Amino acid sequence: MPRILGILFAVFVSIFAFDVFDEGYGFWKTILALLIHLIPTGMILLALIIAWRWEWVGGILFIALGIWYIIAFWGRFILISYIMISGPLFLIAILFLVNWLYRRDLRKVT
Repeated sequence: MPRILGILFAVFVSIFAFDVFDEGYGFWKTILALLIHLIPTGMILLALIIAWRWEWVGGILFIALGIWYIIAFWGRFILISYIMISGPLFLIAILFLVNWLYRRDLRKVT
């Protein structure tokens, strides 16, 4: 479940990168702006790749991403913005950590 949520959250965050097409930049500036706007998605995907193998490390990384977002952007947006971005990161982190803690029990069931 945390892996699926991680992928879905990366897609959700990627949607925000498409606003660069409304800015009226030239081709190369648009490509550069798109790549810059996709950095958060890359960070989420990197954490997800690591978490796929080492769930406890992934849990810590997702917590760190959630805390980083709150600290880095505090005061720029309304509260719901922090909840919509950091909330899923914390939820995914908790799910990875629970998965790691109960790994043996979960594998016995399957």
